[in-house]
Amino acid sequence: MMDHQEVLELLPAFGDQELGISEALEVQRHLDSCADCQREYAAQRIVSARFKKEAGYFDAPAHLAQRISAALPQDPPRARPWRINWLSLGTAMAAGLALAWSIGLYLNLPSDQDKLTEEVVASHVRSLQVDHLSDVASTDQHTVKPWFNGKLNFSPPVVDLASRGFPLIGGRLDYLGGRPVAALIYRRAQHPINLYIWPSNDRDAAPQLQNRQGYHVVRWTWDGMNYWTVSDLAANDLENFAGMVRATVRQ
Repeated sequence: MMDHQEVLELLPAFGDQELGISEALEVQRHLDSCADCQREYAAQRIVSARFKKEAGYFDAPAHLAQRISAALPQDPPRARPWRINWLSLGTAMAAGLALAWSIGLYLNLPSDQDKLTEEVVASHVRSLQVDHLSDVASTDQHTVKPWFNGKLNFSPPVVDLASRGFPLIGGRLDYLGGRPVAALIYRRAQHPINLYIWPSNDRDAAPQLQNRQGYHVVRWTWDGMNYWTVSDLAANDLENFAGMVRATVRQ
């Protein structure tokens, strides 16, 4: 059975359908159970599609087209019109199977919302692992909010919830969904909370709770801003925090 690294190395050939049946089946079995390889394969297919879309195409000169056509073997006349062309039939069947496989893989790919959730959780975990919760460490919202001036093209709302058990401890710049975002850090007992904020063109949306990799995530949209908060807090505590932020910002 192939290991993770072997599958990663074979993904380009797999996407171009250059593998034998046994190898392709092994890669597919691994893809069915490995979210990391699914994301890598999806990224490779996007790049491949983009190259094909943006590639330049040129019409061959008439004389060159005629020379190529003349050099190709000519089909012999058919002796019996009912005779099956097995090569063409096999090609059509292979194309049909490849299409069905591609559709199945596409339907199993994570959505943009799922990918963003993965990014948010990964950012939260990374901030804990490298001890980089804050670029500016302060419990004062009037210190944290101005720190973002000139670093972002928007002004994130910064609320003080210390009196309600969720003290602000700082802020930092982060990068999610292909754009810079504001990350505000709060704490509940020994549990850090990351609150990510960035502009949105979507309509207002009520808070939604998700669970990913042992962390709880609450996201909502309000007044042209996306809010995503993540922590290992109990779900009801994180929902209470999100409700406090939401209520304070709306005042």
